[in-house]
Amino acid sequence: MDLILWRHADAQDGVPDMDRALTDRGHKQAEKVGRWLADRLPADTLILVSPATRAQQTATALGKPYKTVKTIAPGADAAYVLTAAGWPQASGTVLVVGHQPTLGYVASMVLCGKECEFGLKKGALIWLTNRVRGEQQQTLLKAVITPEMV
Repeated sequence: MDLILWRHADAQDGVPDMDRALTDRGHKQAEKVGRWLADRLPADTLILVSPATRAQQTATALGKPYKTVKTIAPGADAAYVLTAAGWPQASGTVLVVGHQPTLGYVASMVLCGKECEFGLKKGALIWLTNRVRGEQQQTLLKAVITPEMV
C-alpha cells in the first residue's frame, strides 16, 4: 500500500476555521504539487479529503474525484486518519489531504511507531510505502515534496 499525506496549501487566517480559503499563494502551491502528483498517481488512487474549505480547494487543484471524510477534519486523531486510509492493509494508493499537526502525527506513527511532533510545510506531501518482506512489515519513505521543490 502507498499512503500519501498532503497538507493543505497556504490559507487565509480567520474564523470559522472550517471556512478558511486558500490564499493566492496557496492556490499556486496546490496547483504545482497537484501537477506533480497527477503525473505520478495510479488511476485507481483513493483520495480522501478533510471537509475544511482549504483542504477541499487543495484537492480540487489535483483535478481528480475525491471523497470528503469528516474524520480527517482539523484536529482529527491520527488513528482516525490511518483507519480511514486502511493503513497498512489496504491495497493500492491512498492520498489524504488534511491538516497539521494531524498529518505529522500520522507520518511519525507510520515511520516510528509512535506519535511525535513532526512538521509538514503548507502544501507539502509525504509519500510512504508499506511492504512485507518474509514475515517483516516495512515502511519506506518514497518521497517528500514541498511546493518550492516542484
